[in-house]
Amino acid sequence: MSFILYLRFLSTGNRFTGRLGTLLLALGLVAHYFALLERSRGLHTVPYHDLYGAMSLIGWLLALTYLGLEIYERQRSVGAFVLPFILVFFLAAHLAPGDRLPPPEAHGIAFAFHITLSILAYTAFALSSILSLIFLGEERLLRSHKLGNMVWRLPPLELLERMSQSSVLVGLVAIAIGTVLGFVTMDKLEGQHSYFDAKYVTTLLLLVLYAGYFFLARTAAWRGARASKLCIFNFVIVVLSFTVVNLYLSHSHRYF
Repeated sequence: MSFILYLRFLSTGNRFTGRLGTLLLALGLVAHYFALLERSRGLHTVPYHDLYGAMSLIGWLLALTYLGLEIYERQRSVGAFVLPFILVFFLAAHLAPGDRLPPPEAHGIAFAFHITLSILAYTAFALSSILSLIFLGEERLLRSHKLGNMVWRLPPLELLERMSQSSVLVGLVAIAIGTVLGFVTMDKLEGQHSYFDAKYVTTLLLLVLYAGYFFLARTAAWRGARASKLCIFNFVIVVLSFTVVNLYLSHSHRYF
């Protein structure tokens, strides 16, 4: 319902419709939070150490990150583009195979925050790539002079850049703290896992790539389309980290 209202807002510009879409998104976030909480109590561990839980949490955090950015920037016209991705993650979670994995070896608050912050970083980077795609699409429409009523309701290109950079900043902070907590958790496992796990190497690479984007996007030579393309390229590495590295190269990070 929120997605439909965001579409309606984008096509008509009706403020009440947009506000109602935001309200329903917030209510959906609250409802899904309690679903994750109940799953955690039933499993007696974090509710996202399997594929279903990880995809479910990604969708929830993507919605939460977008909602925070929408409120901060007072701009809801991109909601119609972000909500489909959120719905895809929820649908993928329900279609995911039901792996019966044993509970993770690590426990405690540090471990829970390690996973949550790592997945929050992925979702923030995903949001930045969506905003970059919108930037490139809007810029192309403006260059071709194919201007319809809907184009004028999209955010200015400068605002899209700023929103993308803000999202990347959230991701950088989250992945930095999450990685530190990961090392803290690993120390408690008495040498059962290697510090040279492929996941840690990829995470450090992501930190360098997104820090580079955050710096270059503020320079005259890179800002605009070049920075947006770099942001999208960086997210391809995120996808590879979450899929290929997790499933085939890492020994302790199957779904996070």
